[in-house]
Amino acid sequence: MATAEQGSPTGVGQNCCDGSPIGFFQLVNLNNAGEKPYMCGECGYRTAKKSHLSQHMRTHTGEKSYKCDQCGYSSARKANLDQHLANHTGEKPYMCGECGYRTTYKSALSRHMRTHTGEKPYKCDQCDYSAAEKSKLDRHVRKHTGEKPYMCGECGYRTAEKSYLSQHMSTHTGEKTLQA
Repeated sequence: MATAEQGSPTGVGQNCCDGSPIGFFQLVNLNNAGEKPYMCGECGYRTAKKSHLSQHMRTHTGEKSYKCDQCGYSSARKANLDQHLANHTGEKPYMCGECGYRTTYKSALSRHMRTHTGEKPYKCDQCDYSAAEKSKLDRHVRKHTGEKPYMCGECGYRTAEKSYLSQHMSTHTGEKTLQA
């Protein structure tokens, strides 16, 4: 392929066979076409990058090759381990400009910011309830469904809230728990 340095008058590369221009715009169009040629045989997940498929495959194998040398934490992704390591150093690079709250995680700062904005993006599709955190919506929805995912292994008691199970467990251990 001829390049601009090799005499292309437009500064765009030329197809070696017929001289038609190929280059930046066509490459951008190929990359933005939304093509995802790599597919997971387990679940059908598709991606544009082979490295993303390799990373995804670890969700099926359970492989967690990135290990913390200070505790038992391990991860399938290096970025997750890097973020985890900040827990040991005490580094909190994300700071709220409103109140100075600092955190290790960008997602925690985004969640925190909703305390200032009042934003509640998680909406119940069965009533007018909305929440700032997805976990709060999930807990609320269980009131509609009656789901009780937390179960006592001793007696089979079931509850919709994890904290209620912790309180219940004290009936078996005799320990007193703090109640809110």
